[in-house]
Amino acid sequence: MSPNCKLQRLGLGWCNPTEGCCDVLASVLRSPHSELRDLELRDNELQDSGVRALSAGLEDPHCKLQRL
Repeated sequence: MSPNCKLQRLGLGWCNPTEGCCDVLASVLRSPHSELRDLELRDNELQDSGVRALSAGLEDPHCKLQRL
């Protein structure tokens, strides 16, 4: 993730992210450069593998997310 990216809020409701998208989101959550504080995933049908990837990102010490 670019250190110049200042994205703080991302709304992904109703878009059913794929496993690959969840992997990318997890890498954003783990990035020390990420400023993401608010991630909306309302009304999505996430696969188990996507949930596992996101969970790992949320558990990372670099994760700054405050609202999911």
